[in-house]
Formats: sequence, C-alpha cells, structure tokens
Amino acid sequence: MSVFVLDHHHRPLDPCSEKRARLLRERGRAVVHRVKPYTIRLTDRCVQESVVHPYVLKLDPGSKTTGVALAREEQTPSGAVHHGVFLAEIAHRGMQVHERLQKRAAYRRRRRSAHLRYRSPRFSNRRQRKGWLPPSIESRVGNVLSWTARLRSFCPISRIAVERTKFDPHLLQNPAITNLEYQRGTLFGWELRAYVLATWNFQCAYCGANNVPFELDHVVPRSRHGSDRVSNLVACCRSCNERKGDQSLEQFLAGRPALLARIQAQRKTPLRDAAAMNATRFALFERLRAIGLPVEASSGGRTSWNRERFGMPKSHACDALCVGQIAGVDRGRGRTLLIAATGRGTYCRTNVDASGFPRGYLPRNKQAYGFQTGDLVEAHVPMPRKTAGRHRGRVAVRTSGSFRVGRVDGIGWKDCRMVQRVDGYDYQLQEQAALPPRR
Repeated sequence: MSVFVLDHHHRPLDPCSEKRARLLRERGRAVVHRVKPYTIRLTDRCVQESVVHPYVLKLDPGSKTTGVALAREEQTPSGAVHHGVFLAEIAHRGMQVHERLQKRAAYRRRRRSAHLRYRSPRFSNRRQRKGWLPPSIESRVGNVLSWTARLRSFCPISRIAVERTKFDPHLLQNPAITNLEYQRGTLFGWELRAYVLATWNFQCAYCGANNVPFELDHVVPRSRHGSDRVSNLVACCRSCNERKGDQSLEQFLAGRPALLARIQAQRKTPLRDAAAMNATRFALFERLRAIGLPVEASSGGRTSWNRERFGMPKSHACDALCVGQIAGVDRGRGRTLLIAATGRGTYCRTNVDASGFPRGYLPRNKQAYGFQTGDLVEAHVPMPRKTAGRHRGRVAVRTSGSFRVGRVDGIGWKDCRMVQRVDGYDYQLQEQAALPPRR
C-alpha cells in the first residue's frame, strides 16, 4: 500500500512506496504523522520544493459498503489511464444506528408511560428541513464525506468521480410516454426474466436443477388471480412447472416444509438496500459538489463494463477504481484497507440487560488517565507480571487504572503508550490474494 506524504507544513505531497518511507525515516528526514492509514511528514521539504501530480478520488457508494480508490491519472493517446495508489472499503453502520434509535425510543416511551422523569417533546423540531435524511441514511453519507475530507488532507486530489444512477434511456427516446407503456419499457419481458433468473441464482427453485432451459412460474397461479409482479415469479424448469400446474405453492410443496419456508422467505426479500441508495445518491452528489472540486457522475453500467473489459476482480474497491470514463486501469500491488465505522461512543450512560433494566452505570467522564476507550495503544508489561509482554490493540479504559488492551485484561495505565486516538473507525488490511496481471 502506498504511504501518504505531507510536507513540514502538513500539506499533501505525492504518495510514496513503503520502502521509500522507511528510508526517509531511517535518515531522519520524516516522522510518523498517522498510523492508519500510514502517513509520514517530511521535516526538510515544503510543497513549493516538490513536483505534485493530480490525483482522482473515485467512489462507489453502497448501502452497506462503499468502495474508495485514489488513482494517479496518466493521459495517453487513447485516453486516461488510472493507476491505483490507495484502495479502501468503508463498512457503514446504518443498521446499528437504526437499532439504537429504536432502543432509545423504547426507553423514552417507557419513561413517559410510567410517569417517570423524561425529556418533554419539543414540538418546534417536528418539521423536517428540506433534504432531511433519516439518521441511519445520514450516517452513510457522513462516512463518505468525512473520508473525502481526510483523503484531501493526505493527497493532492484534483477531482472526484462518483458512481450515480444512470439516465432513463426509455424516457429520453420518448418524452411523452406515460403509464403502463413507460413501466414496461422497450425490453419488457426480457429484463424481467433476466432479473428473476439472477435472483434465483440460475437454478430451479423447486428441484435445484441448473444448465437447463428455465421458465417463469407464478407462485399464485393466474387462474387464482395471481399477478405478474416480481415477488410472484420464480425460476423453474419445465418439468417442475408442468407438475405444479395451477396448484398453490403450499399444495405443491406440502411434503417439503423446509423448501416451502425457504422459497417464501426468498420471495419476501426486503429492498431496503435499494431504497437506501435511492435516498442517498442525489444528497451525496450535491454535497460532494459543495466541496469545490470538479465532480464526475458515472453510471453503474459503465463501471461493470470497465471492470469486465480490464479483467478486474469483483470487489467494492475495484469497482471504485473502474468508475468513470477511462481507457485503462492498473490496480497496483497494494492491499485493500478495510475501514469499519464504529462510532465515537454513546450518550447513554446506563447499561441495561436484555429486558431493559439497569445493570450498571458508565462514568460521566469518558477519559481515564489520558486514554479513552477505542484508542490504539501499545503496552510493554515487564516481568514477572501475569500479563508480561508486548501488547498492541484497542484499549478499554476503567477509572481504576486497570485497562484491557485487545483481548488481554489487567494492564496498568502506566504501561500503555498512545499510538493513535480513536476516530470512530476500525482498520484492518485485507488478506493478500492473487492479483490480476498488470494492464
């Protein structure tokens, strides 16, 4: 993975290799500015004395994971070729935010119904502002924006390329189209068939057969007023379709309850991820434009096309690297940094059990002896203590001074040394895998 470089005024320079960063530190020309992502700061150079190249920040937003790629742009006669220097995947915590808000609502509801102390409703906040997003959706947008600002401070970014929803070609061809004709589209039937086959993994939903001609079966038959909605269609082979006939799903699978439950559950797969993407795509694009850099919007179809024609593996980070109009791409040999959003703690100072009753209370001050839960620390415990050795990891603090570092408990605060303050994210390098040849 490339190492970010700053000058002695904390301004970004071109990233360098790990070997060069190690040599700069050994010669006393650089110091460690940040551990994750690894960043060094030069002590004898400023940005005016260096040649800085433009870099492109490429984003592939997702409901659960967002791909991030930093690429150095090289102009060739055939077009722009992007060389990846930093790849990352940000795991969002939207569902965790949603669950915590539900718990908070339950706590407040109980206090109000039991006539206990509670915060009275503030009716002046009932009206939502224009462009308001639910907190679980807002956290996804906030993660992308915060990392965009961080990478701008680490690397000289000249523009941003983000994947956004594609245009509606059917509406562009015929602006006056309306109602059912617009809903079906020019490829009505073929797109529906391809979607159903992909949903059921190109296997028969009843017998699991593959590599056979498939048909679309109505779970609730048309003779029983079944509709043509996607939730009422399954992929099946011809023999299973003929055996089912006009029977209901419960009658046809009366002797196989496990298969019946699996098909019913797969038919009702929620579309919350698609709804989250529809809610965030325009808000994220507008907020990226407000940063002040040129923003290029690309479609998901172009990303898939670029990934297939350049032979890139399927991952969120590689999808981000393939965003936009490019003539070539070089992934590089670095590993992907996995970034998981963890939050910065909680306002609730009461620990409760599964039934909601208090079982303990957190101290009002989050810091103890200069450390805070979540800080990355390194501990050197001397002999003959039980926890003797070198330990490195996230710390869980206690007011007694006995901390937990990683999975080792009972380490004194005097043996701990700060490595990096908690910033609301956890970091891990992706396991090394076979990389595609350079193109």
